[in-house]
Amino acid sequence: MTMRPLYPSRRQALLAGAFLLLAGCATPQTEAAANDPGAPEWIDLFNGEDLSGWTVKVHRHDVGVNFGDTFRAEDGMIKVRYDQYGDFNDQFAHLYYDEPFSHYLVSLEYRFTGEMQQGAPEYVRLNSGIMFHSQDPRTMPAEQDWPISVEMQFYALIPGARPRPTGNMCSPGTHVVYEGELDTRHCINASGTARPAEEWVHAELLVLGDSIVKHIIEGDTVLVYTQPQIGGDVVNRYDPDIKQDGKLLSEGFIALQGEGQPIDFRNVRLLNLKGCTDPQAANYRSYFVASDPAQCRYG
Repeated sequence: MTMRPLYPSRRQALLAGAFLLLAGCATPQTEAAANDPGAPEWIDLFNGEDLSGWTVKVHRHDVGVNFGDTFRAEDGMIKVRYDQYGDFNDQFAHLYYDEPFSHYLVSLEYRFTGEMQQGAPEYVRLNSGIMFHSQDPRTMPAEQDWPISVEMQFYALIPGARPRPTGNMCSPGTHVVYEGELDTRHCINASGTARPAEEWVHAELLVLGDSIVKHIIEGDTVLVYTQPQIGGDVVNRYDPDIKQDGKLLSEGFIALQGEGQPIDFRNVRLLNLKGCTDPQAANYRSYFVASDPAQCRYG
């Protein structure tokens, strides 16, 4: 494949910086602002009541099987639990939003709770994340362990252990360009500091297609990289037709992760940055950075 420039254009960099200003206003649009093309229209990915609009994929099970009631909508949260598992048996789980996106800002809060499940590997202790630019879960065989995707990884502090970062990047079946070079490490540490378990943490993820990705923790940018693409390992028993190494990832599915540690998610919202960029259209939004003329509505 022909590699594009390693650094994003100045325009892209300015756009990415501008949208960090939106990160602190992750609230639904008010009715009064409905006709303001600059007012952000946030999408509530989780309705607070059930998992409609989401699809489960658990390792060792077919897509759509919520084994052990792993993902639950309770108390206005998405809860990840393992009390019906018995031995963990590497049954890593992901909950996918049913619509793919390419350019967006996603906002959520997470908190770790309880103890990791019996039999889970030690590295999952107080460890979870959000996957993005993921393959469609319907393309995953039952025995595929991880989706081909990029992860914004969340950590909490382990009592008595050294401080560790949160907001890291991990890459099952993918690579990214970091500090101007293709980086083939599975994980890249961020500058964010993990909080104690049971504490809610606000995380945001800015994704601009196959160009810029920014990880944001409590309003601070903790990691920046570019050009997410398929490559590498740390994913097993996949359909080889899906894993096209070197292919840039410009869009994909978003998934909440469950890998053996109980965790809660709430206020899961997304600001779509791709849409109608024609100022004459009724649904024009001045903050869109990618054009989709098919979305324009007139009259």
